Amino acid sequence: MSAPVVGARRGGRALAGAAVDAGTPIGRGARRRGGFGLALALLAAALVVTVVVAVGSGPVAIPMGKVWRIVAARAWPGLDDGSWTAAQSQIVWQVRLPRVLLAAVVGAGLAVVGTTLQALVRNPLADPYVLGITSGAAVGAVGVILLGWSAFGVYSLSASAFLGALGAFALVFAMAQRHGRLSPMRMVLAGVAVSYLLSAVTSFLIFWADTDGIKARSVLFWLLGGLGGARWSHLGLPAAAVAAGTAALALQARRLNALVMGDETATSLGVRVDRFRRQLFVLASLLTAVLVAVSGGIGFVGLMMPHACRLLVGPDHRRVLPVALLGGALFLVWADLAARTVAAPEELPLGIVSALAGAPFFLYLLRRRLPEAGASV
Repeated sequence: MSAPVVGARRGGRALAGAAVDAGTPIGRGARRRGGFGLALALLAAALVVTVVVAVGSGPVAIPMGKVWRIVAARAWPGLDDGSWTAAQSQIVWQVRLPRVLLAAVVGAGLAVVGTTLQALVRNPLADPYVLGITSGAAVGAVGVILLGWSAFGVYSLSASAFLGALGAFALVFAMAQRHGRLSPMRMVLAGVAVSYLLSAVTSFLIFWADTDGIKARSVLFWLLGGLGGARWSHLGLPAAAVAAGTAALALQARRLNALVMGDETATSLGVRVDRFRRQLFVLASLLTAVLVAVSGGIGFVGLMMPHACRLLVGPDHRRVLPVALLGGALFLVWADLAARTVAAPEELPLGIVSALAGAPFFLYLLRRRLPEAGASV
């Protein structure tokens, strides 16, 4: 590769950063919002407190101070002062804490994926559901549950969900092509069509593979979302995927900013638009698949949280991504707490709770911000 080409690409990246910092609506909006550090600190503190409250809440209430001491004693056994029972220790460490932490990881990941997809297609209504990625992951996961596929051992559910999500992405990607280029609007429409198609495939699998209705009920509850079976062993893969995915996206935040400004502008700033979109879709598919495999279908987090975070810190993705990470985690921990306590001793599907909380907020947000958001579509 010649030196002038390398210099042009480096110059393009530098220009994209400078445009975001100083000259573009994104840069000006970010400065107007301000308070980024304060927002991060408040969200992080709120998340820690929320985790402790959620772990202590349930049929057996455990005071916050005792929750802290039980967790600390697990990390440093010398701190065990015998002020709690073995049952309380079991409830905190083995039952509630892994579930609450998994809710935080899933919420964080869904919010990050939603933020990425809305920038990718320049559409405020984009999220993993609208683009068919979640439906594809669900087909793969339901196939494992109903048909007993186990080609990948203990990772069969996650692997099958990823293959389904990637297949859905490939289909949406092919349908969205026009004259060799991707159309954001065609991508959204193709995603809606693929989502309906794959939902029909999932229903067919349930009808064809289940004769007694027991598996169908289990799959239906899973499709609506839930974290009731969370264990420590379930945390490693999604936590690693969300951490690595968010770090990769944070490194590309300036390119995301350029992409929001339109394909021509992004290209002039040194972004290889079609290639960048492919990379983002594969990453979003992988993250969605891993999260769907452990939580089922949970809607509105990826649709709602990016908008709420932009209201706090502006549209610059260098700020939106970390705020969305914390905001999504905070939202889903509270939603999961409501799911297991509102109708106790019965447990509501988490997807129902997230929809009940998210739909009114999003309708309000859509009514207030649709004209200016639609201008970028």
